[in-house]
Amino acid sequence: MRTETSPRYSGKRHRLAKPELLAPAGNLEKLKFAVHYGADAVYIGGQKYGLRSNADNFSFEEMKEGVEFASRYGAKVFVATNIYAHNEDIAGLEDYLRSLQDAGIAAIIAADPVIIETAQRVAPKLEVHLSTQQSTLNWQAVQFWKEEQIPRVVLAREVSLEEIAEIKAHVDIEIEAFIHGAMCSSFSGRCVLSNHFTDRDSNRGGCSQSCRWKYDIFEEDMPMFKPEEDKFTMGSKDLCMLENIPDLIEVGVDSFKIEGRMKSLHYVATVVNAYRQAIDSYMADPEHYELKQVWLDDIQKAANRPLNTGFFYDTPGSEDHIYEPEEKLAPYDFAGVVLSYDPQTELAVVQQRNHFKPGQEVEFFGPQGTFFKQTVGDLTDTQGNALDAARHPLQSIVIKTDFPVKPMDMMRKRVRLEKK
Repeated sequence: MRTETSPRYSGKRHRLAKPELLAPAGNLEKLKFAVHYGADAVYIGGQKYGLRSNADNFSFEEMKEGVEFASRYGAKVFVATNIYAHNEDIAGLEDYLRSLQDAGIAAIIAADPVIIETAQRVAPKLEVHLSTQQSTLNWQAVQFWKEEQIPRVVLAREVSLEEIAEIKAHVDIEIEAFIHGAMCSSFSGRCVLSNHFTDRDSNRGGCSQSCRWKYDIFEEDMPMFKPEEDKFTMGSKDLCMLENIPDLIEVGVDSFKIEGRMKSLHYVATVVNAYRQAIDSYMADPEHYELKQVWLDDIQKAANRPLNTGFFYDTPGSEDHIYEPEEKLAPYDFAGVVLSYDPQTELAVVQQRNHFKPGQEVEFFGPQGTFFKQTVGDLTDTQGNALDAARHPLQSIVIKTDFPVKPMDMMRKRVRLEKK
């Protein structure tokens, strides 16, 4: 059951096939948590050729470790090689792609034809998925890429559900679509604002997110805002299709992609966990599927901007952009990760990630719907010394939990939101 205000797709529907849930991983720890919390595949960046040069990114040794961890869960690892290359970027490309293949990477995500052709030639075990940077919008373009031996196309964010249905009706190919995360104010990342203002190339991994800045607007050399007034911004609201899982599955989307290699560990785990439960619930019983409020609540507990459904149902208008300072929507902060649990003593060892103390309300959550709230009681370190607060990052804290927990479960704390 979806909410009464949720958009609905009324066009052609396809046979139900369980989609892949594809999650971002900005570093090795995020990769492991994304997989543990339910991702079927993760996409990462290497040291070269990716569009998130400010992410931690992976060495080849870290890739091998990530592939080994993911394989235990039956998950795959993809690598973004989605820059548009200049002449100086080509040196070393063949060796880089061979090294990805040797590391066990399942696929690369590419946009530049030279990277695509080189991968097909020198690293044939690597699948090549066409990046959203190619701005693919129609079935004939998808057919072209299929004829180029591309098994999967990541569609432009500007494609509607009706257009996806038409693509699937004409071309037998895997379709990947972004279903959650930041939207670009430009056209699927084809932006030059960052280049203009900071000399950081958006299409070579250096985007400075100029659309999120605050700007003054002038009329005849006079500012249109008073000093105390909010400045103009042009950032778009974030995409969220959690309420519309049935439409995405029934229209034939093969891979549900979550944006966010720069997002926090807590964000990745929370969002993946919510979509995992929704997808599994729908596939188990489509006729009686019910959207659970707890999934929607969890999405709001991860830091994000106001949400909408992007281009899937209609073209976003002025109401789908953010013109005022962004309010902090999430009333929770990531507080810790469970390292171990002793069922005899009911004591958990939690690695601290943010300050917490006795008397605070916290939540524990994990994969497969693990969830409970409690008030923090007495705290000690692992040597038994009493603590008045957990204030040191990565310190191991011993805490009694009201219910059993497992390693890699997370703890978050409720925080006060300042009114603006």
